[in-house]
Amino acid sequence: MRSEETADHQIETTESDHSLSKVPYNERKMGWLSITNITFGIATAIFYFQIGSVMALQFGAINALISAAYAIVVAGVMGTVIVYLSARSGMNVNLMSRGGGFGYIGASLTSLIYASNFIMYCALEGMILVFAVHEFFPVIPVWLLIVVFGTLVIPLNWFGIKQLDKLQKWSLPIFFIFLFAAITVSFMTPSQYDAPFWTYMPEGMQIGGTALLLCIGMQHGIVGLTALIASDYARFLKPEHIKGGSFAIGFIPQIFCYGVMGGLGIWFGVRLNEPNPGVYIVHLLGIGGALFTMLTQVRINVTNIYSSSLSLSNFFENVVKFTPGRRFWVVVAGVIAMILMLGGITDHLDAALTFQGVFLMSWAAILVTDFVVVKRMMKIGPGHYEERQEYLYKWNPVGVWSLIISSLLGTIAALGYMGTFLQSTAAFFAALLAAVLTIVIASMTKGRYYLKTEVKDVDERDILVKTK
Repeated sequence: MRSEETADHQIETTESDHSLSKVPYNERKMGWLSITNITFGIATAIFYFQIGSVMALQFGAINALISAAYAIVVAGVMGTVIVYLSARSGMNVNLMSRGGGFGYIGASLTSLIYASNFIMYCALEGMILVFAVHEFFPVIPVWLLIVVFGTLVIPLNWFGIKQLDKLQKWSLPIFFIFLFAAITVSFMTPSQYDAPFWTYMPEGMQIGGTALLLCIGMQHGIVGLTALIASDYARFLKPEHIKGGSFAIGFIPQIFCYGVMGGLGIWFGVRLNEPNPGVYIVHLLGIGGALFTMLTQVRINVTNIYSSSLSLSNFFENVVKFTPGRRFWVVVAGVIAMILMLGGITDHLDAALTFQGVFLMSWAAILVTDFVVVKRMMKIGPGHYEERQEYLYKWNPVGVWSLIISSLLGTIAALGYMGTFLQSTAAFFAALLAAVLTIVIASMTKGRYYLKTEVKDVDERDILVKTK
């Protein structure tokens, strides 16, 4: 009995405490293929179908395809750098932010907003599943489906990353069987559009111009998230897999997200003249479509809940010293997601994506710029990431002010007060501004606020940049 309790404690320690500190070297045992497999839970979400279908039907298929290529490159480059930093440091973006320009309280605030983004996505993804099942079983009340499927992801998150790895491995082949079936049936279904799908263009739209910018603007709402989220899993990567694995984990899921799933969403949307995959997948496959939607949405939502639980743990531990454990925050995140679903979160999709993109793109730009330019090129600040509070200032103006100013101005741009062009590219504008501000403020402060006291126990394996 005692050995069982010890084993349970070890599982809880392994899966909870790493939300508050880096993963020890002896626990970085996952191969790049396993981690890429986990991130495919994100890449296989039907939400990418929906984005592709909506963009194609509103702004034209070719504009949607161009924006998908853009998203692959931007998310892939940012994701590769962030995965590399995470794997080298053993930290996710919340912990890296502490020593990467924000300070430990500044990074906690980003953690709270980060968690809210994942919870919002959990609600949006959950509603696709709810509508799909309700389409097939209209007699079941929507609120009951929300409670059932909202509760389902909580036990699936109970044992952390090892459980997620197993879930994604056994469910991925089933996903591909359903996907192939949907494509096959769609080919046999008469198309609502007679010409090749990539030629579809709504009346009044043209290739490029405002239509393309609006598509890119929608992509910005998720590009930052898919680039940042891999760090929650890459911190478990084997040291010998870092070089090639960083590129694979950073790019392969992005290609599948925006290229395969987004591209198929464009194709399905044009052929079937329907933007909601929760509707057209069920029409194509019947009850199989409902099961397919259930599978994909469970795959994505377990990762959403996992990442939000880590971020909530980080925030409350730093700010109010409240440390009930990751499992407690899994329950909290799941309940909040259900409340958002019951409150009609899908009615505000466009606004949510726009403003989320401004924040996440700015944050990702700060982390990448801090490493590539400030630390590596300008040799400002420490050459490693430090997460322990006793060595850190509460606030570092480099990241905090860069994020506040860029997010504020990006939001003003998104509201249309800076013209049509910046309204459509608000997230990109905010990210570019955040990068510039990071360089300027780091130069002005000369790295003074990165470390409060010198760290004497730095392991050579933690050094990312030789600053001297």
